[in-house]
Amino acid sequence: MATPKQWLEGARPRTLPNAIAPVVVGVGAVRELGDVVWWKAVLALLVAVALIIGVNFANDYSDGIRGTDDDRVGPMRLVGSGAASPGAVKRAAFACFGVGAICGLALAISTAWWLVVVGAICIAGAWFYTGGRTPYGYIGLGEVAVFVFFGLVAVLGTQYVAGDAVDWVGLLCAIAIGSISSAVLVVNNLRDIPGDTESGKVTLAVRLGDKKTRTLFGVLLAVPLVVSLALIAATPWALLGLLAAPLAWLAYKPVRAGALGPGLIPALGGTGQAMLAWAVLSAVGLMIG
Repeated sequence: MATPKQWLEGARPRTLPNAIAPVVVGVGAVRELGDVVWWKAVLALLVAVALIIGVNFANDYSDGIRGTDDDRVGPMRLVGSGAASPGAVKRAAFACFGVGAICGLALAISTAWWLVVVGAICIAGAWFYTGGRTPYGYIGLGEVAVFVFFGLVAVLGTQYVAGDAVDWVGLLCAIAIGSISSAVLVVNNLRDIPGDTESGKVTLAVRLGDKKTRTLFGVLLAVPLVVSLALIAATPWALLGLLAAPLAWLAYKPVRAGALGPGLIPALGGTGQAMLAWAVLSAVGLMIG
């Protein structure tokens, strides 16, 4: 039986910036603090956190039963390591999806019923990333899904439920968060190219190869900084987002230096830190402006 510490590690808390950042910048995109419905923003945060922990457990379960994690380089997996049974991890995943669904239903009831459909698609996307007979994460579409769900849907969804509208500012913020969130998966899959190739998991990194994947990672890291410049049209205070550039550079250094395997793990955490910093700084800038 897995220990609480192992369950916590299996939940992969380092991925939480992917859930927190879109909600933070989505609230910032509302811009007028007096117009923000804060309890809805909190519910949106709970949905995002529940879904990302759920997808982490779901990936742990699906990759574990397929044998993809048998020779894993990165953080410990519950099923692959034998610390927890596949059934227990699967139940944990669906428990998280249940929490997200309840919070999402509350948002739908108080905002718009069509959000139920969006929520159902998000949960399905979380499960079928590595679950089911033909998981889309095994054919190189994982980064696309992250861009859509943790970028476009999460940011614009937060802006909509918290401020009752979406606009071009929210869209640019969604593109920025979607890009850097995808960068987290890109560097994760860059690290796992040897193992994924061996197990038949054809990620985008496997398709592109080492060199092109490193280039893609750098481009995705730069997108939020370019968006900060574009947001000058809304307010010059949006330039606060550029203060996240040093963190983005630190995350890029091991990738640029050609690090392999465990040497790429610092880039994972660094990218998450850069994403959260950009989201907070940009949200503050937009609110001030």
